[in-house]
Amino acid sequence: MAGHSKWANIQHRKGRQDEKRGKIWTRIIREIMVAARQGGGDPNMNPRLRLAIDKAKAANMPADTIKKNVDKATGNLEGVSYEEIRYEGYGIGGAAIIVDCMTDNRVRTVAEVRHAFSKYGGNLGTEGSVAFQFKHCGQLLFAPGTSEDKVMEVALEAGADDVVTHDDGSLEVLSSPHDFESVKKALEAAGLKPEIAEVTMRAENTIDLTGEDAQRMQKLLDVLEDLDDAQEVYHNAVVHA
Repeated sequence: MAGHSKWANIQHRKGRQDEKRGKIWTRIIREIMVAARQGGGDPNMNPRLRLAIDKAKAANMPADTIKKNVDKATGNLEGVSYEEIRYEGYGIGGAAIIVDCMTDNRVRTVAEVRHAFSKYGGNLGTEGSVAFQFKHCGQLLFAPGTSEDKVMEVALEAGADDVVTHDDGSLEVLSSPHDFESVKKALEAAGLKPEIAEVTMRAENTIDLTGEDAQRMQKLLDVLEDLDDAQEVYHNAVVHA
């Protein structure tokens, strides 16, 4: 992992997401609906729904909007039915990309994803072509200057798999998706608030891109993230602006 740029890259991604605040609600609502439909409408019994509701609250979504969409998904209200689809492909320099979508029209979505890859220098791959390069895990990132000893002690005690110290001083706590919530709660209870906390697909190895390649890769990622049906875009490129 290119540790020196870990913090900068995560912050850049977070900034990009914040710029797209208008789309955030749409994506969270879809996530709430799919989570509720699959695991039921009680967040206490459905960790995925609880995580989606936490995201909704962090994005200042009103409680009645959250409830309405849970009700839609569990059959109490008429609503659109979404399905989850994962697309895998290659970006600039052979960088691996995963695009997780939620859609009510699979034909439209695959056409849009394929078009984005081909127009901006990538290639849409087959199922499983790049997913093996990522690990499904809980990830909590702490700013440089956070106490490494304290984070390590609390995180490992709470069941985290690993604590990674990067060259820039940022700390990354990794857990299984199942243990993510208990690890997050333990860290917050100890006064350790992560800058980013999510269940994600984390690249096992990264590819450094600079100059024109970096610009082309960023453009491809921006276009994929802007697709209406895209929920999350994961990749293993370290883009040096």
